[in-house]
Amino acid sequence: MAGEDLVELKFRLADGTDIGPSKYSPATTVASLKEKILAQWPKDKENCPKTTQDVKLINGGKILENNSTLADCTLLVGELPGGVITMHVVLRLPLSDKNSEKQQDDSPKKSGCSCTIL
Repeated sequence: MAGEDLVELKFRLADGTDIGPSKYSPATTVASLKEKILAQWPKDKENCPKTTQDVKLINGGKILENNSTLADCTLLVGELPGGVITMHVVLRLPLSDKNSEKQQDDSPKKSGCSCTIL
């Protein structure tokens, strides 16, 4: 495959930092892109995805499906000869134990104490 057939992508994280750019074949699946994002995720970031299920790729205002290829997303990716295409990365992380503990701490507690109202 010739070099001009490759699609150059970079991935923009929520804090504005980028992963890439790198060149990919049009046959590359979105699931494969997510795996590459996980492998290249900056180690100094507080929120880090654990699996590809934690990552959503958005381009052209649409969430890209895992089984789609870059060729399938041509209308979304666009035709920019020699240009770098930016895809946005959104994390969908499960609630951590720390967050669920905080929610429990904030909830009213039922106790066995009795109150006297005067």
